[in-house]
Amino acid sequence: VQLVEFGGGLVQAGGSLRLSCAASGLTFSDYSMGWFRRGPGKEREFVARITWNGRVTNYGDSMEGRFTISRDNAKNTVYLQMNSLKPEDTAVYYCASASRPYTILSGQFDVGSWGQGTQVTVSS
Repeated sequence: VQLVEFGGGLVQAGGSLRLSCAASGLTFSDYSMGWFRRGPGKEREFVARITWNGRVTNYGDSMEGRFTISRDNAKNTVYLQMNSLKPEDTAVYYCASASRPYTILSGQFDVGSWGQGTQVTVSS
């Protein structure tokens, strides 16, 4: 399985970014996907997840209402739209796939594969 993230960069507070994650080596439409992040000096934390069919999405507490996860199973790609960005959103963002098909990606222990990460920096 290979997960490759795109779209990170530098943005001012209040701005927006969209991250993409292209997946290969798995039947993408069978797997829940998620995004996690690790800020400077912090533990990696959950950002968002989406079920294999796109019907259910969940977000970390501080992302609810600002971030939107979506997927295009025809393109084997999962997205993370980030709006109203804050300096505390600065982190390396990681794409993740579930370890088994048709299961919820409940946490890091459910992750089967990780992307290499993409840096998001929000300036104040």
